[in-house]
Amino acid sequence: MHSMLKQKITFVCQQCGNESPKWLGQCSSCGAWNSLVETTRFTGKGKSATLQSERRSIIPLKLHQVKSIQSARLSTKLIEFDRVLGGGIVPGAVVLVAGDPGVGKSTLLLNLVGQVGGLYVAGEESPEQVKLRADRLGIAQDGVLIVSETTIEAIIDAIKKSFGSAQDKPKVVVVDSIQTVTSDMLDGIAGSVGQIRQAAQQLIQLAKKENIPIFIVGHVTKEGTIAGPKILEHMVDVVCYFEGERYYQGRILRALKNRFGPTDEVGIFEMNENGLTEIANPSKLFLEGRVKNVPGSTVGVTLEGTRPLLVEIQSLIVSSQLAIPRRVVNGVDFNRLQVIIAILQKRLNLPLGNFDVFVNVSGGLKLKEPAVDLPIALSLISAFKNKPLPDTLASFGELGLLGEIRRVQGEEQREKEAKRLGFHQAIIPSQYSSINGLNKQFF
Repeated sequence: MHSMLKQKITFVCQQCGNESPKWLGQCSSCGAWNSLVETTRFTGKGKSATLQSERRSIIPLKLHQVKSIQSARLSTKLIEFDRVLGGGIVPGAVVLVAGDPGVGKSTLLLNLVGQVGGLYVAGEESPEQVKLRADRLGIAQDGVLIVSETTIEAIIDAIKKSFGSAQDKPKVVVVDSIQTVTSDMLDGIAGSVGQIRQAAQQLIQLAKKENIPIFIVGHVTKEGTIAGPKILEHMVDVVCYFEGERYYQGRILRALKNRFGPTDEVGIFEMNENGLTEIANPSKLFLEGRVKNVPGSTVGVTLEGTRPLLVEIQSLIVSSQLAIPRRVVNGVDFNRLQVIIAILQKRLNLPLGNFDVFVNVSGGLKLKEPAVDLPIALSLISAFKNKPLPDTLASFGELGLLGEIRRVQGEEQREKEAKRLGFHQAIIPSQYSSINGLNKQFF
């Protein structure tokens, strides 16, 4: 058959998967620069004939004829991880775990294999290096199998050889990482679109056939998106993103896609010398070390999934020596900060156009929901007027362009969490009609 096959060279965009017969500096589909990679494929009548002979006759079934499968989820032994997955690991599920370098993806999944037992495929480290890390972190190693390999055919063979019997299969398989895996069936370097797609497809087929859950580690680009073709995210069952600043202890695991559960749950961990530790009271972590009775500091109540969290927001406003004042922000969207500053300038006549503005969310948490508008505004007003807010005050609410304070979801949950942690004063959007009313009361 190989004598009848012909080699066809195409150039595939690593961002969107678009193919081109020749190399281009810019992808004609997504506009990415220098993203096309040469890929060799086999075409010909021999291949088509073989595929035609191997194709089975498919008869559609009525839905009520399909047998229902009742399979219990496998617990990860980590409550926070189970929460994100929707109650545990579904047999045969393929989970993609992505995140920045050094955030703790490998540590999390090595801990998972140590907890439930399974096979750890190390594509970036030797078995000796993995053992050193497991020893340092105190991870149980009795039920852990390990193989260091980067060829997908050899990885599939190693997974099958790990079966003690048909009933004695590894509880989970971890492939770290998909960007290092290549296939003998394709030319091209590891991490290219064709290689990632081929490797992922074979892992998915194995997971579904043998009913083994497989966790795949994925890298991210400098823009923060998952590296490789977008189709990778569509192929897998669950996409989890592990985020957090490497210089802070807090880590958040959130599901961006989940075929077996909700996508509004998050798991919160703390990175320390013993590895990753689950956090039962995450608000305490983000409020740790807070200095009270200082202008520019306030506590906001944000909702991560269905969990209310209390975080400290700090602001600093100083007279600018530049023609265009600086706006420096950490943990909050820059454009949203610009809108809040414009609202305060227009509705409260604060001359912030002559001042440098610095805003920081303590603990390295990234806040994206609109409910943090009000805490940010209060922090800015407090810093500008050099007047501290009450230590037991917590707030949440969306700020409109007209200066009105708009309601947000989960208000009752937020208020209960604030009171539970000793914040007796909570600014609720329904209590005040505008930011001007708060300005008159507190400042």
